[in-house]
Amino acid sequence: MDYKTAGVDVTAGRAFVERIKSCVEKTHRSEVIGGLGGFGGCIRIPKGYESPVLVSGTDGVGTKLELAQQCGCHFGVGIDLVAMCVNDVITNGARPLFFLDYIASGTLTPDALAEVIEGIAAGCTQSNCSLLGGETAEMPGFYPSGRYDLAGFCVGIVENHHLIDGTQINCEDKIIGIKSNGVHSNGFSLVRKVLSMANVNENTLYGKNKRNLLQALLEPTAIYVQLVEQLLRENLPIHGMTHITGGGLPENLPRIFPSGLSPHINITTWEIPEIFNWLKNTGDIPEIDLWNTFNMGIGFCLIISKNKVNSALEICIKNGFEAWEIGQVVESQNNSNNLEILGIPL
Repeated sequence: MDYKTAGVDVTAGRAFVERIKSCVEKTHRSEVIGGLGGFGGCIRIPKGYESPVLVSGTDGVGTKLELAQQCGCHFGVGIDLVAMCVNDVITNGARPLFFLDYIASGTLTPDALAEVIEGIAAGCTQSNCSLLGGETAEMPGFYPSGRYDLAGFCVGIVENHHLIDGTQINCEDKIIGIKSNGVHSNGFSLVRKVLSMANVNENTLYGKNKRNLLQALLEPTAIYVQLVEQLLRENLPIHGMTHITGGGLPENLPRIFPSGLSPHINITTWEIPEIFNWLKNTGDIPEIDLWNTFNMGIGFCLIISKNKVNSALEICIKNGFEAWEIGQVVESQNNSNNLEILGIPL
């Protein structure tokens, strides 16, 4: 008996680390100390900060991984992993500084996992974020052979006096919704249930343009880092930002609102992407569950002074993101900050 016959090939693991080394090191900012392979990743605080605050976030990709692995699509979920973390960190006005990943598998599958790491590196490059290190664990008998799970961890940095935490949100501030890439990485337990009921395969099409359904569902989560950095460089009065993830707008948008204020949304201000209508109609999903599960076409929100809405929208468009004024801040009923969506009882 040895470790290899028990299911863990140490030599293959070392070869895998060497294989991914170059794509990881390409993400390194000038502040990174040393290279890949140590027990801890080291990075200096960037110069120019007077009173820096570190902002951290951690997340995974959820059961989107199951669908991606069934379809052999591994690169995109690497981007998803980064997006789910960095999009959270930037809501406080922070710039992503470094990222760590954790990959657990039943048995090491170098080609698939290398694609995942390449996707993670691509997401970090989009975010100007160093992939500082990570962990790849083989766990035979715990995970099925050929299956893997992902988790990620990101740290960002922001000046203390530039920290955005929602406390400056005022009545009559406007809410800008920025377009999502589709389902992103949330609600896939429900998505997969609908797919199994509909007997979907790799050739299934949907919508007016007859787009491939599985490709649309596996579209990587949009990364909003560069857009938010541009908005902040313009010194716009952004009072709050939210990343629309699991629970959709009803759960995520009110999270940063001070007591006594609520977001009020008008869903006629943007077009709901066809993928959500397909899921609703195919799975006979009630309207309330649809809104409480999916982002419905809005991946990120800004809460901003009403006189700067047009400026913010112009910046979004110049940076390649569709965006709309989707609502405003109102005084809440019964001192609650629950979301109010015009025409939908939530």
